[in-house]
Amino acid sequence: MLKIRNVKMEDLPELIVIEHLCFTKEEAATKEAFEKRIHFISDSFFVAEDKDMIVGLVNGPVIDHAYITDDLFSDIKENPVSGGHQSILGLAVSPDFQKHGVASALLAHIETEASAKKRETMTLTCKADLIRFYENHGYLNNGVSSSHHGGVIWYNMSKNLV
Repeated sequence: MLKIRNVKMEDLPELIVIEHLCFTKEEAATKEAFEKRIHFISDSFFVAEDKDMIVGLVNGPVIDHAYITDDLFSDIKENPVSGGHQSILGLAVSPDFQKHGVASALLAHIETEASAKKRETMTLTCKADLIRFYENHGYLNNGVSSSHHGGVIWYNMSKNLV
């Protein structure tokens, strides 16, 4: 039975393992970046657990512009109480639990939380191979992102919430 909850600092070691299984060293969030995100944006950082084991995560700050910029990967501040755009900097699922609906459940959860706080949109970047996944969840492909994070080509994806 999958359970989704807000992140806690003691989750950090497991989060780092999952992040590095899912992203290259250049793309993966660092321990320091995760510590900042847990400290400042735990209200938009969720983990999925299966039998008390963390199997996935989704996180991102609320931003005041429609698209993700590279500075967000290191410069995080607290989320506003309402409004803004809910970004997703990371959605990662342990390889053993991929293709079991965990990513979809995490995505639905962060969208529900964002809607409750009157966020305007969901916004994220993804690589070409994940465009269809996000489109299947109602996201629009807004073309190539200006992000150069990890040295790869990213696509801006967004979904209106209002």
